[in-house]
Amino acid sequence: MDRARLAEYLRTRREALQPEDVGLPRGQRRRTRGLRREEVAVLSDMSIDYYSRLEQPRGPHPSEQMLGAIARGLRLSLEERDHLFELAGYATPRRVADSEHVNPGMMRIFDGLQDSAAMVVSPLGETLLQTRLAVALVGDESIYTGLDRSKHYRWFTDPSTRSLYPRDEWDEQSRLIVADLHASYTRDGQDSRAGAIVDALLAASPSFAALWKGHPVAGPYCGPVRLLHPEVGPLELDCQRLVDPDRSQQLVVYTAKPGSLSQERLRLLSVIGTATSPGTASW
Repeated sequence: MDRARLAEYLRTRREALQPEDVGLPRGQRRRTRGLRREEVAVLSDMSIDYYSRLEQPRGPHPSEQMLGAIARGLRLSLEERDHLFELAGYATPRRVADSEHVNPGMMRIFDGLQDSAAMVVSPLGETLLQTRLAVALVGDESIYTGLDRSKHYRWFTDPSTRSLYPRDEWDEQSRLIVADLHASYTRDGQDSRAGAIVDALLAASPSFAALWKGHPVAGPYCGPVRLLHPEVGPLELDCQRLVDPDRSQQLVVYTAKPGSLSQERLRLLSVIGTATSPGTASW
């Protein structure tokens, strides 16, 4: 690990970012060129002290997980992320379709949607980023680990995952999820993360196994969505998906028809915040 070069690299990338690039207000008293260290720490979901020590340089040897978080926080391209890993003494991460890296273009769009219910998700149903309103709407999906990180996996193994959806839509949701997994499995192969999820579900869920044998196919279209929120009640939303052709990740945005009851309830959720999100509220 080259601590001095790693520190210099982090500093130059931080100084190259402007607050507007990450959806932050510039303010009138900003003297720092680019972002402040504390801003990068927040964007990377780590303590200010930890990030500051990496730049000084006197910090610990960061793990691959921490480097991935820094790469997202600094909005690094894949090539820049690879260089970051090499400076820290790690092999370049494999570039697979279900990578957790979100490219800068997708990040910039996401940063401009902080007042919306927006999420960046992988083809395996793993949530990579959520706005505050998205957390209030569907729950904090960053709390899961292992196979449970995939909502596709939880749908068939944790009954509470289905509680947000009307009962009469469960069958169609199940079919769409299996179709998504079929597409990822076909593209990435049995030795991929998709393969691990499919193998686990075939062993754990007879209903998944039955649907899997049918080879369902679904397109990327995301239309009207009905949700049953425990605090604000039923919501009728429209769902738009922006698919990143390079990373096969999707930016998902939920909106409500102007003037509708669902729009008022979505506004109420933005005020209530995460304190009563599905991930924390009592069903």
